[in-house]
Amino acid sequence: MTQEEIKSILPHRGNMLLLDEVYKEDEYAHGKFLIRDDAWFLDGHFPGNPIVPGVIQCEILAQSICILLSDQMTEDKIAVYTGLNNVRFKSQVKPGDVFETKCRVTKHKGPFYFAEGEGYVDGRLCVKAEFSIAITEKQ
Repeated sequence: MTQEEIKSILPHRGNMLLLDEVYKEDEYAHGKFLIRDDAWFLDGHFPGNPIVPGVIQCEILAQSICILLSDQMTEDKIAVYTGLNNVRFKSQVKPGDVFETKCRVTKHKGPFYFAEGEGYVDGRLCVKAEFSIAITEKQ
């Protein structure tokens, strides 16, 4: 799925759309995002040694999982982050890296979807986390 196709699922636009492509494979969502040298979240984090903030890595994981929830999202519904647990950062993500995700839904209860995800660069594990998302009415 290209970035234009992703926009039909995710409400994110501009700098907050953090996926270049995503696809489903069995129960997994796999996303890719090129970390550009001029990315807004690198400005000041850290001067002379830019590193992708952990919160951005977690946001990319959450955006990736939404592809698996696309059937639940309609014009009047939106997916929102509701929790983040057991996050572990294993390796830095830097400008020029292609950050790749592997995420799956582990449980569903009512409007809540519980998931786990991992982020990689060149096959190297950079982050792993458990998180939850709710499908809710747009306000």
